[in-house]
Amino acid sequence: MSGLEARHDIGTALTVHDGDVALLRYVYRPDTPLLESPKPYLSPLFTRSGRPASLFRPWDHVWHKGIAWSLPVVQDENFWGGPTYVHGRHYVQLDNNGTQAHKEVAAIEADKDRVSFSHDLEWITQGGERWFTERRTVTASLLSPEAWALTFDTAMTNVSGRDIAIGSPTTRGRENAGYGGLFWRGPRSFTDGTLVTATASGPGSEMRGGRHEWMAFAGRHDEDDATSLVLMVDHAENPMHPPQWFARSEEFAALNPAPFFSEEYTVAAGADMRFRYGVGIADAGADAAGDLADAVRGVLRV
Repeated sequence: MSGLEARHDIGTALTVHDGDVALLRYVYRPDTPLLESPKPYLSPLFTRSGRPASLFRPWDHVWHKGIAWSLPVVQDENFWGGPTYVHGRHYVQLDNNGTQAHKEVAAIEADKDRVSFSHDLEWITQGGERWFTERRTVTASLLSPEAWALTFDTAMTNVSGRDIAIGSPTTRGRENAGYGGLFWRGPRSFTDGTLVTATASGPGSEMRGGRHEWMAFAGRHDEDDATSLVLMVDHAENPMHPPQWFARSEEFAALNPAPFFSEEYTVAAGADMRFRYGVGIADAGADAAGDLADAVRGVLRV
């Protein structure tokens, strides 16, 4: 295995290289329009062989950005992007698109096996109120010649002075639409791929809403017909573990361990909320999902 290298575009982004392949780019201060609820994102993402493993700003949902920590229902504020689900009116564009604003870099650690980036953020409503502060850490590490892992750790503190309930379109009345949290959007060619868990596999229409520790998506690439695997693991100490999953294979590829899928979670004034996830990205097919989950779990230390 070759070693990892980090390139920091100070004030904007961190890119992690594996030899000639840029495995990830973490844009922590984006130039996103307010309508898309500006937030840091991980895109593009690639396998170790250089095959694409994410999609940025697709025309159907321009607020989807590779992998991002996105929350559509925070009280009546939208930190997801685009319109808000209003029961009886479907989706309505409101003046409620909040921003996850980068404040400062806390730490960067890099060696040939691991690169870690920590920074502090503030969650600001469209009306200018500061609701959360956050310390976020993203880490890349090598697993095998075919796979690498990303870990995502967020600790948010409610500084609004009042209790805040976090939910989803489902908690607001839309059936089976409980998205929100760490959300991955896959390449267009992954459409109609296969979702895999420890106990089942199938399309998103069958897998959406189920509770699992981990879920993977096996998709195929155009041009060379190769298969890649993207997997997410929920940490055992996360609230609502094991989560329900918002997952799609029809229409487009998406994975999202959704802790607020069908039940609101209230963060009391002054209280903290922490979530940790592991993501595995591999040049492999669906049959490798179990082994990849074990390897990612080891990095995540579940």
